Amino acid sequence: MDSVFRRVRIQSRLLRQCLAECLGVYVLIVFGCGAAAQVTTSENTKGQYLSINLGFALGTTFGVYVSRGVSGAHLNPAVTLSLCMLGRHPWRTLPFYVFFQVFGAFLAAATVALQYYDAIMHFSNGQLTVTGPTATAAIFATYPADYLSLWSGFVDQVIGTGMLLVCILAVEDRRNTRIPAEMAPPLFGLVVLVIGMSMSVNCGGALNPARDLGPRLYSYIAGWGEQVFWAGGGWWWVPLVAPCVGALVGSVVYVLLIEAHHPELDLHLEKADQCQTVDNKLALELEGVELDLNSPKGCPNEGQEGKKAASGKGEEG
Repeated sequence: MDSVFRRVRIQSRLLRQCLAECLGVYVLIVFGCGAAAQVTTSENTKGQYLSINLGFALGTTFGVYVSRGVSGAHLNPAVTLSLCMLGRHPWRTLPFYVFFQVFGAFLAAATVALQYYDAIMHFSNGQLTVTGPTATAAIFATYPADYLSLWSGFVDQVIGTGMLLVCILAVEDRRNTRIPAEMAPPLFGLVVLVIGMSMSVNCGGALNPARDLGPRLYSYIAGWGEQVFWAGGGWWWVPLVAPCVGALVGSVVYVLLIEAHHPELDLHLEKADQCQTVDNKLALELEGVELDLNSPKGCPNEGQEGKKAASGKGEEG
């Protein structure tokens, strides 16, 4: 099997990253929308609203674990856009990341629909509707409450996604709090959970254009029809635009209020720490390069294996 895996191994770094984003989002949406399907079709007898929040929170946690070491686990076009704006991700990869994030969400929605097909048809009496007492479209995409205006919904998503990015940047900011890398995914899940528990009653708390657009496209194709775009006064564009605006606002707020004011000494320590960390992404990308932790800066040194082999042969001789 090892020989087979070596033959199919993808050499393109960007393609590996995109596939990781696709699978990470797929995991997130399968658990999140799967929880929504279970709660909806069981009429709250097999879970409640908290179950949906937990589904998306734990889906986020494991989606990050799946893709973090390969792509950085953005899992959200708004996050990718913000990181590009901050200069922490190349702009040229943005459209590729976004496409695969949306595609992963689309595939996840199809998986949930396949798994819950009989339950959905039983609950809805065979009618795939977007609104009404037996509506099932909200299993896949978000829709506003009856009292919510488009403007209020837009503000809701800006605030929610802004808080998401503030917390994400805080977790990743090693000059603020040195959180172990393996603890980041569950913390991201907790962020999604607390936002869902406090900011999702108005319109479902999408916070993620891919999370909403991919499943919405699937529901349109699968039989729910054009109403998935026109329901809620043409709500569909709000979960696409507002999270991007909110993510940019949240990123700027965190950088201006916290990150920009770290002492320069901390900045130098952070760079040295990143250089010495074996698990750093640079070490993952450099093949045939080792980190010499005994050097003054612990930076990568090429050809270390060759030098060791040569010295070993000299000792044997």
